[in-house]
Amino acid sequence: MARVFIPGLMRDLTGGRTQVQVAGATVRELIDGLEQAFPGMRERLCGPDGALHPHVMIAVDGEEVIEGLRAPVGEESEVHFLPAIAGG
Repeated sequence: MARVFIPGLMRDLTGGRTQVQVAGATVRELIDGLEQAFPGMRERLCGPDGALHPHVMIAVDGEEVIEGLRAPVGEESEVHFLPAIAGG
């Protein structure tokens, strides 16, 4: 199972856990698993249309993913959901 690091603003949903193990071959499957274990997680990561919120950045194994919810995730992957940073 992939190790998912939980951002500080989402830890209220995980009982304060900073990381959790979740099964899934894609980011979408990980979010489904997170939602099942921690209701409300999908709403924090995705909009009503099911697409990833534009202010959320995903990194799998230290690399920013551009495939979004379709991005592949390995059994031993480390996944971070991070707030996107903008500015100048």
